[in-house]
Amino acid sequence: MGRKLRVGVIGGGIGGVALTGALAQRGIEVRVFERAPAFGEVGAGIQMTPNAAKVLRALGLADHLRRMGFLPQAIVGRNWRTARENFRTPLITECPKLYGADFYHIHRADLHAMLVSLVPESAATLSASCASVRNEGNTAVATFEDGSQFEADVIVGADGIHSVVRNQLFGKEAPRFTGHMCYRAVVPFEHVRPDFVSPDASFWMGPKGHVVTYYVRSGAAVNIVAVNETADWVEESWNAPSSRAELLKAFEGWHENLIKLFERTDSVFKWGLFDRDPMKTWSSGRITLLGDAAHPMLPFLSQGAAMAIEDGYVLAKSLDAHGQDIQSALRDYEAERLPRTSRVQLEARERGKTYHLPSPMAQFKRDLAYRLQAMVNPHASGIKANWVYEYDATAFSPKPAQHKQAA
Repeated sequence: MGRKLRVGVIGGGIGGVALTGALAQRGIEVRVFERAPAFGEVGAGIQMTPNAAKVLRALGLADHLRRMGFLPQAIVGRNWRTARENFRTPLITECPKLYGADFYHIHRADLHAMLVSLVPESAATLSASCASVRNEGNTAVATFEDGSQFEADVIVGADGIHSVVRNQLFGKEAPRFTGHMCYRAVVPFEHVRPDFVSPDASFWMGPKGHVVTYYVRSGAAVNIVAVNETADWVEESWNAPSSRAELLKAFEGWHENLIKLFERTDSVFKWGLFDRDPMKTWSSGRITLLGDAAHPMLPFLSQGAAMAIEDGYVLAKSLDAHGQDIQSALRDYEAERLPRTSRVQLEARERGKTYHLPSPMAQFKRDLAYRLQAMVNPHASGIKANWVYEYDATAFSPKPAQHKQAA
């Protein structure tokens, strides 16, 4: 019997801890390195669509998800000024039948805590900032800012959109500012849900902007994602401070239900949306990438965290299946994941254009098309993400090892 595989994971965000937990469950020796002094996530709400919920269920987290999440009734497209429904895609009654899992809204911090619960205490190293990585013979080596090193059979860069590992492997790539900025806030409603926020994922589409609202924390709070076009560069950060006044000014003239919600915000954050093209490969030798380090994407399909969770499950399964054959494991990982994440990246980019049509005539044509499509099939209208939700990472099956035959 061969020795146990050893894996190092750089970055303890959602993708990094999902991979670490999946590897630990398979009995693989794993260590995750997080630069912060404690695990934790900032940010706000997040959508765990059925494709991600399938993976969380396979990891044993279904009960946690039910307890901490919220089941929306539908995805609803609304006019920015009148609140008219242009499409309604049913979720709570349809997702289990169509996609094999529910559609949840959850707070990002709650999701991260769920995944951290899968990480053995001995597998986590905190306050560890990666300085460099390198392939060295039959090992991969990560060096940290304190001078310490970690050798493994595989190093995985799950260190986010500003990935040190990606820069080391493929060089620095300047991201493109899309001209979009995003405000985020969470508004608590501890006792009574407001009558001006429906229990849906509501997409309010307007000229050069859109707003998404939905409940999190079992319905005790409302998450706000408000995207606006701007000529000014905005920091690419999850937690650049903004204000209620800035948010209200950016969406002046939008429907009164949104204004009521915005007036109840306390802490408001903003960040700029930057775009990168899909990569052709994520791996070099025994080092590979995962999540935003591999495929940073715009949030218009709500798939950033979901793709990272899928990545982690598939990579863990591939490494477990191939053992010491790292080349085959990474080959199968990329073959399964790269085409899918590339499509999601590009389709999310297109949604940014569709949601923000500037002229009333263009909006009218789009909204009429939504309504006509919904009459035929409500799941083929709106954001048109059924192809995203159908995918099942847990069904991934690595290819058998290809042994060379003697001549």
